[in-house]
Amino acid sequence: MISDFLEDCGARFNDAHARACSLKVDAMTRSARLLAALASVAVLALPGSGLAQSARISVEIDQAQRVQLRGPAGSVIVGNPEIADVTVVDSNTLYITGKGYGVTEIVAVDSIGRTVFQSEVVVTAGSGSGRVRIWRGAQATEMACAASCSPSVRGTSGPAPATAP
Repeated sequence: MISDFLEDCGARFNDAHARACSLKVDAMTRSARLLAALASVAVLALPGSGLAQSARISVEIDQAQRVQLRGPAGSVIVGNPEIADVTVVDSNTLYITGKGYGVTEIVAVDSIGRTVFQSEVVVTAGSGSGRVRIWRGAQATEMACAASCSPSVRGTSGPAPATAP
């Protein structure tokens, strides 16, 4: 389009027409740049524009895992705070701590509500080294073990989970 216009302008020789052609070419170039910029903004504004991270994260109970976000978070939502907790270090860095066994979801959104992070978090016992659960009837006591064992801060839990016959 611009090249056809330039060929037409080049075929004419008077100075006034050359200046008019030059101004039209500048306007066409600016319009093309503006359209490209608007297209870029439109792509970034689409939901799921690639900013959101999504992967299953496994965290051991009572351990923390660092998550580096691709964009700044304005708010962080934890599906079940009894399973996992989040500490926000700065707008781009989170630490996820396993609090209880299970699965939950963590979502971080930017200041205008776009998702910048979304992940399923699975809290597990991990390697189990240094931890023992002792059952006495329906009561479980978590123990922290090194050279000897002592009750952990988790203490005693309620009844044992039901088992299928």
